Amino acid sequence: MANLQITGILEKMTGKDKDYRYMATSDLLNELNKEGFKADSDLEIKLSNIVLQQLNDVAGDVSGLAVKCLAPLVKKVGEPRVVEMTNKLCEKLLNGKDQHRDIASIALKMIIAEVSTPSLAQSILISLSPQLMRGITGPGTSTEIKCECLDILCDVLNKFGNLMVTDHEILLNALLSQLSSNQASVRKKTVSCIASLSSSLSDDLLAKTTIEVVRNLGSKGTKSELIRTNIQMIGALSRAVGYRFGPHLEDTVPVLISYCTTASENDEELREYSLQALESFLLRCPRDIYSYCDEILRLVLEYLSYDPNFTDNMEEDTDDENDAEEEDDESANEYTDDEDVSWKVRRAAAKCLAALIVSRPEMLCKLYEEACPKLIDRFKEREENVKMDVSNTFIELLRQTGNVTKGQNDMNELSPRWLLKQEVPKIVKSINRQLREKSIKTKVGAFSILKELVVVLPDCLADHIGTLIPGIEKALNDKSSTSNLKIEALIFARLVLASHTPSVFHPYIKALSSPVLSAVGERYYKVTAEALRVCGELVRVLRSNLEGFGFNFKPYVHPIYSAIMSRLTNQDQDQEVKECAISCMGLVISTFGDNLGAELPACLPVLVDRMGNEITRLTAVKAFAVIAASPLRIDLSCVLEHVISELTGFLRKANRALRQATLGTLNSLIVAYGDKICPSAYEVIIVELSTLISDSDLHMTALALELCCTLMADKRSSQNVGSAVRSRVLPQALTLIKSSLLQGQALLALQNFFAGLVYSANTSFDSLLESLLSSANPSPQSGGVAKQALYSIAQCVAVICLTAGDQKCSSTVKMLTDILKDDGTSNSAKQHLALLCLGEIGRRKDLSSHAHIETIIIESFQSPFEEIKSAASYALGNIAVGNLSKYLPFILDQIDNQQKKQYLLLHSLKEVIVRQSVDKAEFHDSSVEKILKLLFNHCESEEEGVRNVVAECLGKIALIEPVKLIPALKIRTTSPAAFTRATVVIAVKYSIVERPENIDEIIYPEISSFLMLIKDQDRHVRRAAVLALSTFAHNKPNLIKGLLPELLPLLYDQTIVKKELIRTVDLGPFKHIVDDGLELRKAAFECVDTLLGSCLDQVNPSSFIVPYLKSGLDDHYDVKMPCHLILSKLVDKCPSAVLAVLDSLVDPLQKTINFKPKQNAVKQEVDRNEDMIRSALRAIASLNRISGGDCSLKFKNLMSEISKSPTLWDKYYSIRNE
Repeated sequence: MANLQITGILEKMTGKDKDYRYMATSDLLNELNKEGFKADSDLEIKLSNIVLQQLNDVAGDVSGLAVKCLAPLVKKVGEPRVVEMTNKLCEKLLNGKDQHRDIASIALKMIIAEVSTPSLAQSILISLSPQLMRGITGPGTSTEIKCECLDILCDVLNKFGNLMVTDHEILLNALLSQLSSNQASVRKKTVSCIASLSSSLSDDLLAKTTIEVVRNLGSKGTKSELIRTNIQMIGALSRAVGYRFGPHLEDTVPVLISYCTTASENDEELREYSLQALESFLLRCPRDIYSYCDEILRLVLEYLSYDPNFTDNMEEDTDDENDAEEEDDESANEYTDDEDVSWKVRRAAAKCLAALIVSRPEMLCKLYEEACPKLIDRFKEREENVKMDVSNTFIELLRQTGNVTKGQNDMNELSPRWLLKQEVPKIVKSINRQLREKSIKTKVGAFSILKELVVVLPDCLADHIGTLIPGIEKALNDKSSTSNLKIEALIFARLVLASHTPSVFHPYIKALSSPVLSAVGERYYKVTAEALRVCGELVRVLRSNLEGFGFNFKPYVHPIYSAIMSRLTNQDQDQEVKECAISCMGLVISTFGDNLGAELPACLPVLVDRMGNEITRLTAVKAFAVIAASPLRIDLSCVLEHVISELTGFLRKANRALRQATLGTLNSLIVAYGDKICPSAYEVIIVELSTLISDSDLHMTALALELCCTLMADKRSSQNVGSAVRSRVLPQALTLIKSSLLQGQALLALQNFFAGLVYSANTSFDSLLESLLSSANPSPQSGGVAKQALYSIAQCVAVICLTAGDQKCSSTVKMLTDILKDDGTSNSAKQHLALLCLGEIGRRKDLSSHAHIETIIIESFQSPFEEIKSAASYALGNIAVGNLSKYLPFILDQIDNQQKKQYLLLHSLKEVIVRQSVDKAEFHDSSVEKILKLLFNHCESEEEGVRNVVAECLGKIALIEPVKLIPALKIRTTSPAAFTRATVVIAVKYSIVERPENIDEIIYPEISSFLMLIKDQDRHVRRAAVLALSTFAHNKPNLIKGLLPELLPLLYDQTIVKKELIRTVDLGPFKHIVDDGLELRKAAFECVDTLLGSCLDQVNPSSFIVPYLKSGLDDHYDVKMPCHLILSKLVDKCPSAVLAVLDSLVDPLQKTINFKPKQNAVKQEVDRNEDMIRSALRAIASLNRISGGDCSLKFKNLMSEISKSPTLWDKYYSIRNE
C-alpha cells in the first residue's frame, strides 16, 4: 500500500507546478521519516534518482526540502545507492554548473553527517577521497571548487579520519602543498583540514607535518602572509592533537617568540597568531612548555600594553577630584582608527596570560610580582573587547589564588593572598575610574572583579568602602543602567556587606539604602530579588547587636519595612521574589520588632498566610524560626496558635526539607513562647514527631529528639505529655538504640532524651534501666546486637545513672559488677554490656568508692571471647580517667608485670591518654616519665597491633607534653630498628590534629627529620612517613609547604610498582603472588589526593599525571580506586593538565570498564569488580565534563563504546545524574 502511495508522490514531484512539487517533496520527507518505511530495490533507484533531480530544482525551497530528504534516505536505502548518489554529487561539484555547485556541496555534507556504519563509510571513502583530492590539487581547478572540496574533506576527516590510515600520507602531502597557495581562503581552509587530519595521524606523520611547517617558517624570503598561515597552522595543530605536540615545542616555541619580537611594526596579525599558538601550548602541553614559561611571561607582559599608534600621556593618572571634567574629556580620549588592529595583539596577550595563570598554579607568587601590577595598569585599556579580556584574566588570577589558598589562613609575606592584599588600594583606584565610564560592559566587568576580590579576601575593602559606594549608587540610579549591571552591583553590595564588620558601613548607610530600596521596586524580578537579599544584609548591618551603640538605626526601620511589605503582600510575582521577601521580612521583624509594634498585627498574618501556600511554605517556616530566635521576644500572640497547628501538620508532609525546618522552628518557638502555648498542642506534636525517629534519617531523628527534650523540659508540661512520650517516643528510641548506624548528633540527642525522661518526665529509673539493658539481648529473629549498638546503650545507661543521682548510680554499678562476678561464660552479651557500662559510668564519675572494681574488670581479661577482652580494656581505661591518681599507677604496674595481657593493658592506657589529650588535662610529671619509658620499650614489638597502640599513645601524649616528646621522638628516627623508626613517625601522625595546638610551633623545625624517612630502606617506615605526610597535608598544610619541593619527587616514587617487593609463595598445589608494595602505593596515591586539596600550588600536576597517575590507573584494584578520585579532582582543579594527556589515560580506563571476572569468581570478587567499574565510570563522567575533551579521538571512541553497551550506559547514566 505504502509503495503505491510513494509512486503517487513521485509522479507529482515531477509536475510543472512549483507548489505541487513542493507539497509532494514535503510528503516524501514525511514518508521517509516514518519508522516502518521500507523500499524494494526498484523503488530505491527511483527514490535516489528523483531526490538528486530535485536538488537542481529552480525553486530554492523545493531543492532545500530535497536536501532534507537525503538524511532519512541514506539510512533507508542500500550501500550501492548511497555510493552512487555520492559519486553523482561529486561529479556535479567538480564538473557541474556554477549554480548547482553549492547545493551539491551541502548535499554531500548532509550524506557524510548521516553515515553511521564503518562499512558504508569505507565504501563511500574509496570513491570520494580520490575525487576530493583531484578537486583540491588538480591543475586549473577554480578557487571556489577547491574551497568546497576542502570543506567537505574537513568533515570527512573529522568523522572518519581513523578509517583512512592508508591514505594519510597522500592526503598530508597534498594538503601541505596547499599551504603555499596564493588564495587566502584556500590556505585558511587547508589549515582546518590538516588540523582535522592531525588528530588521527601517527606520531611520525605528525612530526613530518611539524618539521615541514617549521621549515617554511625558517626559510628566508617567505612572504609575510605565508608566514602567518604557517603560524596559524602550528596553533591549529596544537589545538587538535593536544599533548602529542609536546615533543615539538623546542622547535616551535623559539620560532614563535622570535617572530613575535621581530615582526614589522604593522604586522599585527602575525603577533596575534603567535600569541594564540603559545596560549594553546600552555593549555595543552603544560608539562613540556614548563621551561619556556618565564620567557612567555615576559613576552606577554610586553604585548599586553602594545599600542604603537597611541601614547597615553593624555591619560596619565588623573586625580579623583575632577570627575566632571573626566566625563567630557572622555570623548577626546577615544582615539579611533579603523586601520588600527593592534588591539588584537593586546587581546591575544591577555588570553595567553590567562592560560598561564590557569595552567601554572605554582607560578602564582611570581605572577603577583610581575603580572599583577601590569594587569591593574591595563584596566584603562581603550578597546572595550580587550578591556573585557583583561578583566577576565584578572578574575582568573583571583580565582586561582582562591583555589590555591583554600583553607589556609596564614598571611606570611610570600603567600599569594598577602601579595594580593598589597595591591588592593591600586585595584580599587583603578576600578573606581572604570565605574565612572559610560560603557555598561566596562562597569559590569569592574563589578565582576570586585565580586571575586571579596570572595578571595573577605575583609580587604574595609578602608575603601567610602570610595566604592558612589559607584554602586550610580549603577543603581542611572537611567541608562541595564538590569544586568544592576544585578552585578547588588550582588557585590551583598557580598561586601556580608564579609566586613558592620561599623565600617555606618557612615554610608544613607547613601546605600535609598538606591537599594528603590531597586526593590524594580519591575524585573531578578533585580528585585537581589535587592531584597541586599536588604537582608543591610538589616544585619544596621543593628548588629541589640545595644546598638553609637548608631541610630531608627530612621531606616520604616522605609525598609514598607519597601519589603509592598513586595510581601503582592501576590502576582515571581517565586524567587516571594521567597526573598518572606526571608527578608523575617529578618526585619527579628531585628527591629521592638520598633514595629503597630505594624506587626498587619504583617504577621501575611507570613502565616504564606505558610499555607505550597511554594512559599518552606521559606515562611524558616522565617518564623528566625523570628522565634530573636532576643527581642517579639509579640506573636495574634498568630501563635495558628502557627503551631500549621507546623504540626507539616510534620506529616513528604517533603524532607520542610519536615527538618519545621522541627527546628517548633523547637525555637517552644523555647521562646512555651508559656503561651496550650499544653494539649504538645501531645499532638509528640504523636507526630514519634514517627520521624528511625536510623534511616539520623539528622531528622536528632532534630525530633531535641524537640522532644524541649517539650519534656518545659515546666508547664502536664502529666499527659510524659505519658505520651513514654507510650509513643520511648519504643522508637529503644529500637533506634540497637542500630549500628547511630552516632554523632543523633546519639547525643538520644542520651539527652533518656536523661530528660528520668529528670523531668517522671519515668521510673529502674524500669528505664531495665528496658535499656534488655534491648541488648539478642533477639531470636535478628541474632545478636551490633557492637556499635552496645556502646550506644552503655553511654545512655551512664547518662541516666548520673541524672538519677548517687544512690541509683551506686546500686547500678553494684548490679553490673555482680554480673561480672557471676562467672557464667554462657551469657557473654550480658558481660560485654556490663563492662562497657562500667567504663562509661567510670569515665564520667569517680568509682574508687567501689572497692576492687579494677581487679574485677581485670579478671575479664581471661575471657575466651575477644570482644569481652577488648570491652574490659576499654572499661579499665575509662575508669582510670575518672580517678587518675588511683588507677593509672595500677595500669602501668600491670603492663610491666603481665606479659600476656600487655596488648589489652596498652589499650586501656590509650583510652586514658586519648581522653586526657582531648580534655586538655595534665599528667603528673612522674607518671609521664613512667609512661614514656614503658611505651618506648614496646616500640619494637613484633606485633603490629601493639606498635600501633604505642604510636597512638605517644602521639596523644605529645599533644599534652610537646616539649618533652618531640626531642625524644626525633632521636629515635635514627634508631637501627626499623619498627622503632616506623612507630615514631606514626606517633607524629597522631599528634597532628585539626585544631591549633602548642605542639605546632615545637614540631615545625623538626618536621623534615620525620618526613624524610620516606627515603628509608624499610617499606614499613616509608609507608609510615607517607601516612604522616597525608595527615599533615590534611590538618596542617602550612607546616609542610616549604618541604614539598623536596618531598614530592620522593612521594611520587612510592607510587611505582617495585619488582623487588613482589614475591611468590609456594603453597604446594599452586603458587601465590604477594605484592608487599601494594599498601605503600595505595597510601602514596591517597596522600597525593589530600595534597591536591590543600597544597595545589606546590604540586605540578602535569609531571604527576604521566607517568605516575597513568601507571596507577593500570595497577591493582586498591590503587585504582584512589587514582580515579585523583583524576576527578584534577579535572576540577587543573583541567588543562588533564586535557593535555587525555589520550594516554583512555587505555587504562577502557581496560578497567571492560574487565570481566573469571567464570568461577566468588561473589566478593564480582562485587569488587562492579565497584571498580562504577569508580572508573565516575572518572570518565568527570572527564566528559571538560570542555575541549572532544579533541581526543580516543576519548570520543571510548564514550561511543560506552553508549553502545547497554549495561555500561545504564551505569554511566545513573552516575552522571548522581
